[in-house]
Amino acid sequence: MNLNDAIEYEQEEDGRWLAEVMELSGVMAYGATMDEAVARVEALALRVLAEQLENGETAGRPFTVSFAAA
Repeated sequence: MNLNDAIEYEQEEDGRWLAEVMELSGVMAYGATMDEAVARVEALALRVLAEQLENGETAGRPFTVSFAAA
């Protein structure tokens, strides 16, 4: 899984943005802007992936995570 390609986002009727990683159950976050929602869901996805790695839950499931420096 490439985290950058796995994020889906949309703007809600109330103006908030929702970002979600469909491949990771329950990994979604709201933000006032698209960038804020994406940043929050990236942080949450990394926490979930780290926990899965610690618990050996990623066996047989290749994924990559890339970071961009500002």
